[in-house]
Amino acid sequence: MPRSDDPLARIVGRVTPPAVPVDGRGDWSASEKVLGTRLPEDYKRLVETYGRGDFWGALCLRTPFGEGNPVRLAADLLDDYGPLREDFPEDYPYPLFPEPGGLLAWAATESSAHVCWLTEGPPEKWPVVIWSRDDDYERFDCGAEAFLDGLTSRSIESELLHHDSGLAPWFDPAVELDHVYVQLTEGPRPYPERLRILRDALAPTSDRGGYAHEGARQDHFAVDGRDWLLTYETAYGHQLRVAFPPGESAEARRAVLAAVERAGCRVTAARTVHGTSSWATEGPDEPR
Repeated sequence: MPRSDDPLARIVGRVTPPAVPVDGRGDWSASEKVLGTRLPEDYKRLVETYGRGDFWGALCLRTPFGEGNPVRLAADLLDDYGPLREDFPEDYPYPLFPEPGGLLAWAATESSAHVCWLTEGPPEKWPVVIWSRDDDYERFDCGAEAFLDGLTSRSIESELLHHDSGLAPWFDPAVELDHVYVQLTEGPRPYPERLRILRDALAPTSDRGGYAHEGARQDHFAVDGRDWLLTYETAYGHQLRVAFPPGESAEARRAVLAAVERAGCRVTAARTVHGTSSWATEGPDEPR
């Protein structure tokens, strides 16, 4: 059981961390020297446990480590927004780090909002401030760990973080993924039954939400314990969109095509959309 007094333990109890955190380990002293400030210990524990990646489709954790890290923890808000603030000071109620007590972003959202600390007082006391692209702000008087604990337990609500609170929280590490679209015949079974068979064949899986409009559907799910993300849909043709690490291409191909066969469908094409994996077919219906 997670310790009741340890927010990170409670988060881990709800949201399985990756076996190897992406950009999660490095020299903290050197990073703090570059930033010009000490960092909160709870944030360091989060980074070392989860690394760079996405919580619940809502929040991407920034880390100070990793070559080519596109969301590196950096004191960049003043450089990026300082000139705009001169023209629109009313949109900037807080200073920007490294200004005293300024905002320092430790995460980003799916809508490119900044999840920041307000760097007032000692780092362990820094509150969280979310700053949206529309210059809306929300303040939470807790640190990064307590904020994520509240978010994943649904005890903290935010108007500026968008996720499906009806789904169990998850974490997707920021690993490189190839994307293949597998186009299918309809088969004799109705869509809900085909979806159930696909998920049973790839089980265990977790729900990632869906979409339905005027008879067209999209259903998103993940294969638990693997970095495989799938969308089964009729919104853009009858197809299964599959994302997976490139090194697992052969294994993912075997599993997905076997699941498609169980669902009573046939493959008409397999198209690489992003990455290098090829699931090409020999004929109109026969996988190679």
